[in-house]
Amino acid sequence: MTQYLAEEPIQVHVTSTGHAAVASSVVSPLEADLRKQLARIGKAMHRVGYTPATAGNLSVRLDSQRILATPTGCSKSLLQPSDMVIVDLDGHKLSGHRKVTSEIGMHLAVYRARPDVQAIVHAHPPVATAFAACRKPLDQPICSEIMMTTGLVPLAEYATTGTEEVSESLQPFVLTHDAILLANHGLLTYGDTLMDAFMKTETVEHFAQVCLAAHQLGGAVPLEDADLEKLRRAKSRYKRNASDDPCSA
Repeated sequence: MTQYLAEEPIQVHVTSTGHAAVASSVVSPLEADLRKQLARIGKAMHRVGYTPATAGNLSVRLDSQRILATPTGCSKSLLQPSDMVIVDLDGHKLSGHRKVTSEIGMHLAVYRARPDVQAIVHAHPPVATAFAACRKPLDQPICSEIMMTTGLVPLAEYATTGTEEVSESLQPFVLTHDAILLANHGLLTYGDTLMDAFMKTETVEHFAQVCLAAHQLGGAVPLEDADLEKLRRAKSRYKRNASDDPCSA
């Protein structure tokens, strides 16, 4: 994601917790666009049933030090660009009239570990979440589509939502995977853009549906090593071609 910031007047005040908070009377073009993307993709996630009630959260990098995230306690179907909250990489609120998502900690854990990640989606797609509730990873190479996109999806150990335990549970997988099932909880995906992270969520949910149907039919036949190697080469070509003419959110 190309990052740029227009010059803007900054005001600093101290919050009740003692942290410096930034208020700006002018929003940069980048921030304005990302706020709209968060609202638009949040609504899309709600429409397809991935974020019932107030479940789920999204975030995106503003720059190397700031994260723009959805607020806590809000239906994704009702999000407005002005609802988003800016925090630093320690989770301290810098601006916004709402409180940031209570699960910001796991977003920050990914951003700190993966400088390449620009956006994160946490959702509760029903079939993928059912696998998480059964504590079953999506780790069988039975579908070429998953191998071409997120790769196989591991299962992080159960951790209490909204605590540092969740961040710790991600550590074994965050460097090597772009999608992680959270035991008895949901799914976390991340990527180059918000649309990329959202499409990975869609892909994992579709893969979970395929895995369930294949099990009901008697069990799928995994791809062989030679086929997986061909898919790895094809994935590299696909990523190069897709980066030449990306679709906008």
